[in-house]
Amino acid sequence: MKAVLCKQFGPPEALVVEEVAEPAAGKGQVVVDVRAASVNFPDVLVIQNKYQVKPPLPFSPGSEMAGVVKALGEGVTGVRPGDRVIAFSAYGAFAERAAVDAARLVPIPEGMDFVTAASFLLTYGTAHHALVHRADPKPGETLLVLGAAGGVGIAAVEVGKVLGLRVIACASGAEKLAVCREHGADETINYTSEDLRERIKALTAGKGADIIYDPVGGAYAEAALRSSNWRARFLVIGFAGGEIPKIPLNLPLLMERSIVGVYWGEWSRRAPQDCAAAVRELSGWFREGRLKPHVTAKYPLERAAEAIRLLADRRAMGKVVITVGGG
Repeated sequence: MKAVLCKQFGPPEALVVEEVAEPAAGKGQVVVDVRAASVNFPDVLVIQNKYQVKPPLPFSPGSEMAGVVKALGEGVTGVRPGDRVIAFSAYGAFAERAAVDAARLVPIPEGMDFVTAASFLLTYGTAHHALVHRADPKPGETLLVLGAAGGVGIAAVEVGKVLGLRVIACASGAEKLAVCREHGADETINYTSEDLRERIKALTAGKGADIIYDPVGGAYAEAALRSSNWRARFLVIGFAGGEIPKIPLNLPLLMERSIVGVYWGEWSRRAPQDCAAAVRELSGWFREGRLKPHVTAKYPLERAAEAIRLLADRRAMGKVVITVGGG
């Protein structure tokens, strides 16, 4: 079978596509025929050896896939060959087939195609966990989303609206902000041409945002926190901007703000029943038409490096998907 391989740590262009041995389903695992796999920012980091997960070389990157169950390993129940599933793993998705722990499978919601399914679990799971479990939101509160035109950003905009929040989307450029408005953003801020703090102040009548959702990091994080309300919750999602900000601790002290870490992958392992309930709720929202994953680019397996480069250069809007076998 064909697989994208990271044989040495480096940029996306160092990846190769080669024939490799078929995976076998170990105890508690299934083999999935991959039809589509989405690119997420951790994929940019893992191939450079900059992520907390450090697989041994060589390996196939990719953590989120959708496909059809091909084979079951010892002890696997509740799933059958032929089932359509979303699967989440630390790596291995950018290949024609992948061995995945059965506990990391989710049925594809009715009416969802493989490309959409491959774009669903990580982004919407992260946004749901962040806002529902970590932010304690109250209807009518203001949610500020940084990097709002990316995959996790758009998911946060949509989940925020489902939860009854007023959403301010922040992104770099009019085209990205137009996408945010299409997905429900109430207000937008172009933080490359507007003063972030002044615009937040103007849009919140001087009170500031109640919840800040930050998958970007960098210089905008502190500016957003300084412009937040009494007892605001600052959700640390990731650092797609490449810089981990150093936040002065007087900022949470003076306004009793909270800085809250969000790590969906680890939470889903520690609380599988809660995660399953969250996925059921998200699947229901999708069937109701309240969530609309935004896929802006599709690449075949042979061009996976180009897909990863889009995210590395922060040129992607919504989700970028690698299709496999005509997925």
